[in-house]
Amino acid sequence: MPAFLLKILSAIMSVITSVAMAFAPGTELIAQGNFKKAESFDQVVYEDQLVPELDEDGYWTFTTDREFKVVQLTDIHIGGGFLSTGKDAKALNAVAAMLTAEKPDLVVLTGDMVYPVPFQAGTFNNEISTRLLITLMEKLGVYYTVCFGNHDSEFYGTHTRQQVSDLWGADNLKYSLYQEGPADVDGYGNHVIKVKNSDGIVKEAFFMFDSHDYTDGDILGIQWKYDNIHENQIQWYKDNVLAIDAANKAIDPDYPMFSSLAFFHIPLEEYSMAWEEFKANGYQDTENVKYKGGWFHEGDEKSYHGIYPENLFETMLELGSTKGVFCGHDHVNNAVLEYKGINLVYGMSIDYLAYTDLAKKGAQRGCTVISIDGDELEISLENYYQDKYPSKYEKEEVTMQW
Repeated sequence: MPAFLLKILSAIMSVITSVAMAFAPGTELIAQGNFKKAESFDQVVYEDQLVPELDEDGYWTFTTDREFKVVQLTDIHIGGGFLSTGKDAKALNAVAAMLTAEKPDLVVLTGDMVYPVPFQAGTFNNEISTRLLITLMEKLGVYYTVCFGNHDSEFYGTHTRQQVSDLWGADNLKYSLYQEGPADVDGYGNHVIKVKNSDGIVKEAFFMFDSHDYTDGDILGIQWKYDNIHENQIQWYKDNVLAIDAANKAIDPDYPMFSSLAFFHIPLEEYSMAWEEFKANGYQDTENVKYKGGWFHEGDEKSYHGIYPENLFETMLELGSTKGVFCGHDHVNNAVLEYKGINLVYGMSIDYLAYTDLAKKGAQRGCTVISIDGDELEISLENYYQDKYPSKYEKEEVTMQW
């Protein structure tokens, strides 16, 4: 985008944002019904809920010898405005129903938690929608963290990524394990959550990345120019893998490389590479690709990954720790492919708002359930409309489109 057009657009959006902030009290009033709804859900009941502690390296750490359960939720898209109140209520109900039934040890929200797009949400305010979801998660009493997506802090939003990061990392939150991450690493929310056994050895680690938003001047995302994981984030990942491995071997020199999972919003290019190889082979497995479930339903079976090459996947292969990568972003790509030994997972989405045709469709809506115990990894794409997910409020009628 030419510099002069960017300046004009910036000026226009600054005025619009100022107007939006002036009406913020009204937006807050409109959202009060859904704040009450978020508070109305019961706390999830656990037989023996694991409680994390901060380890010496500053990362939150669980200790257990049993299997560890993670639920990935993605693209919840809480609008928080007058146009989205009904759809926001449905999204809150879906999140609560699935987490109440699954009782995970950890929930990872992989971006686009909110959607402050005015012509669909009725607001620019991304602070109110963020607080709505935080209110629900704290009421449910499940430990959770987040990775930011492109919509969580839009150019025209009332709150910056730094301000949204501060909301998720606030000291008064009991169940949030979100950490802003190192100041010298690009983005917000690059952090690790670990699982140790009773001997003090890290058997699993979960790496959270900020996959950023738009690039090359596409500040509104209308050209589909999405960013990538940056080089200093990849180095941060590598340094942490090696540090954890070294700490393990200080306890047990023969302990193998620990298992890890990676979570972020915008997919890697390898998602597209794997699917195209699978597709070119008549939708049959290849030497590199093993199909494990789901499908690519975006137009022409497309993956909207970052536009530049980067070497995160190659670094994962080199280190041999990461067994699975979990993203969102493309709401109707819900699939699991094993590519060169690493699981590439498009999680089930929640979205009632951003894709306007999805509110009354249900095949894509749900959660991704991950069970990990060292090298043993199970991944399941779970649909929200199953009977095993009873909800406090009545579920909407939907069409299962696939």
